[in-house]
Amino acid sequence: MSHALNSPHTPPLNPLSGRAPGSKTDSALTSAVPRARILVIEDDSAIAEVIFGHLNADYDLVIEADGLRGFQRANDEAWSLIVLDVRLPNKDGLEICRDLRAHSNDTPVLMLTSRSGELDRVLGLEMGADDYMVKPFSMLELGARIKALLRRAAKSAAPAPEVSRLSVANMQLDLRTHECWRGRQALTLTSTEFDLLALFMSHPGTVFTRAELLERVWGYGHSGYEHTVNSHINRLRAKLEDNPSSPSIIVTVWGVGYKFNGA
Repeated sequence: MSHALNSPHTPPLNPLSGRAPGSKTDSALTSAVPRARILVIEDDSAIAEVIFGHLNADYDLVIEADGLRGFQRANDEAWSLIVLDVRLPNKDGLEICRDLRAHSNDTPVLMLTSRSGELDRVLGLEMGADDYMVKPFSMLELGARIKALLRRAAKSAAPAPEVSRLSVANMQLDLRTHECWRGRQALTLTSTEFDLLALFMSHPGTVFTRAELLERVWGYGHSGYEHTVNSHINRLRAKLEDNPSSPSIIVTVWGVGYKFNGA
């Protein structure tokens, strides 16, 4: 069941802005650029209410507590971003993320995991999540992560660059259509995988540290989240390499980071 999280003593919220109708802020927002629409799938009502309280002023938030209902809304409606808990009733977050990507739904996904759930974090990224946060987390950091993912999504949707195609060795990327080929084989990449590969192919032979990749692809640098990079590199290798366990395209430079081998 979705949560409006309204107090019975307050006027009903405008369904578009989340504010009481007639307020100055509400009338100003209706004439402004539409706010980002975020679906939060979280069955812990306390966490959901805290997220709603901290972020509803800046975004249009919808809360779903049930995994199956959350998946249906995630797949059937247009969202700017999805905040997705791993442990959910009826359909867990890992299944939701996997099935969204299987339906070619590339809406950015930020997963919420428990401190002890390292396997969940790894699997979430492997299923196509764009980022993850570990509970308990700071609302300020959550807000920063959301802004970074929205900025990156907006950048991907921006007018096409002057250079519309990258071609290195037998790899080709179309920056206008977000299509990728290895030779004549079309590859399906998530938005994060595409952005990561585009950075590598724009700088063949350049070694990037994990911190640099976090900053340039995800839009932030945060110690302790290098595993985000590692998992996306592994996913890319699985799609690009003949032998992902012995990669020749995206190469590890031990003690430093990764580079794209354009030879």
